[in-house]
Amino acid sequence: MNMEERPETELISIPATPRASTPEILTPSGQRSPRPASKEAKSSTAWTPTSFISPRFLSPIGTPMKRVLVNMKGYLEEVGHLTKLNPQDAWLPITESRNGNAHYAAFHNLNAGVGFQALLLPVAFAFLGWSWGILSLTIAYCWQLYTLWVLVQLHEAVPGKRYNRYVELAQAAFGERLGVWLALFPTVYLSAGTATALILIGGETMKMFFQIVCGPLCTSNPLTTVEWYLVFTSLCIVLSQLPNLNSIAGLSLIGAVTAITYSTMVWVLSVSQQRPPPISYEPLQLPSSPATAFSILNALGIIAFAFRGHNLAMEIQATMPSTFKHPAHVPMWRGAKVAYVFIAMCLFPVAIGGFWAYGNLMPSGGMLSALFAFHSHDIPRGLLALTFLLVVFNCLSSFQIYSMPVFDSFEASYTSRTNRPCSIWVRSGFRVFYGFISFFIGVALPFLSSLAGLLGGITLPVTFAYPCFMWVLIKKPPKYSFNWYFNWILGWLGIAFSLAFSIGGIYSMVNNGLKLKFFKPPN
Repeated sequence: MNMEERPETELISIPATPRASTPEILTPSGQRSPRPASKEAKSSTAWTPTSFISPRFLSPIGTPMKRVLVNMKGYLEEVGHLTKLNPQDAWLPITESRNGNAHYAAFHNLNAGVGFQALLLPVAFAFLGWSWGILSLTIAYCWQLYTLWVLVQLHEAVPGKRYNRYVELAQAAFGERLGVWLALFPTVYLSAGTATALILIGGETMKMFFQIVCGPLCTSNPLTTVEWYLVFTSLCIVLSQLPNLNSIAGLSLIGAVTAITYSTMVWVLSVSQQRPPPISYEPLQLPSSPATAFSILNALGIIAFAFRGHNLAMEIQATMPSTFKHPAHVPMWRGAKVAYVFIAMCLFPVAIGGFWAYGNLMPSGGMLSALFAFHSHDIPRGLLALTFLLVVFNCLSSFQIYSMPVFDSFEASYTSRTNRPCSIWVRSGFRVFYGFISFFIGVALPFLSSLAGLLGGITLPVTFAYPCFMWVLIKKPPKYSFNWYFNWILGWLGIAFSLAFSIGGIYSMVNNGLKLKFFKPPN
């Protein structure tokens, strides 16, 4: 058998010095997973699994054998446990490179957690009002932060096994078949739905940016909205040729910086301008009570959708090296904590400041639509254009990280059938295909706020429910203990909210969706 045809495996070698390091993988893209620098262990009297390999125990043994056993001790203490590796992981975008760190974790979590969904929060507040809006947003933030901690801890809950993908963890908790049925659809739907929404926002924002910059000098035949969607999709496809999740860390940093910047600019510009005269902060009332109730459920779904990103937690952690002394959950949680401090600093001011500035006059398209509709003549054109340009950069970056699990699924199916890694052309073909499928869905569904509510409802279990069930089924806390009750109650509440928010999103789409546009074309 040729070396090229043989699946890559991780080779364990025992070097000639006691400071053995973890193995590395040469991936199809030519990247190597770096070996973490091992530090000199401090002397300790605590017993370890290799304590029996001590100088006193080895004293009667000859020098060659002693050297081998000491090297083995160093390796075992560094690795901690023998991880059962899947050779196919070295071929897939999520696990192809394992040189991630806490900084990468912060960049990826910020890019996934802050984005266009924050701009829709004032729309939810228009239906909920001040009290219920702030209360719902606060509860959702604390709830999802707890479930993120749960996922980080469950990544290596079983010794010798790393759950590199959300679906793998679901299979370990719920069973092979049930785990796939429960987790695969919402995670893929969240990735594809987010990509579609990003195309809608990116294309419309590019159109508005062009009109602001060009002004009265625009040609008589500008590009249509669908053509701007196509331009944005083409840019996304070009950037999606980066091979794996670690290779887009720079894009995630750009996405995080631009999201924080434009989120701050949007609410600061809104509150600094004079509020529209007929503004009111009373929740919107629709003609019938059922319509009002479904709109409230859709608004809660928008808040749930604002905290999407947990479907990427396992994948982000999978890009980090992990040993017994340096487990991956430590840098992952350190980066996640920093990221979610910034996420709170973006989401809460946008929701509160946006609702204060526009009240129940908030357009269905969110903050950018309100800013353009009410203050396009009051704000300097250059400042307004910069805000829109930052949104475009953020959408391009977010598209990459949310599409990576779908790329990984495509390539996993290919490699499992052919038993070889994807060539550059096959990988590019998958990504072009996915980009244009998202484009066609976006053209068919040119509305956003109802889509966000439905996305929040259907994918809510991924963030709020499944992690609680997984903790009980994998960690097995004492039955009828506080931990046991707490996670079961949170999990079933998440399922109930998911059903209710999905119904609200579907109702809103059926009744209002086809009439909604993210931006109304200027006169």
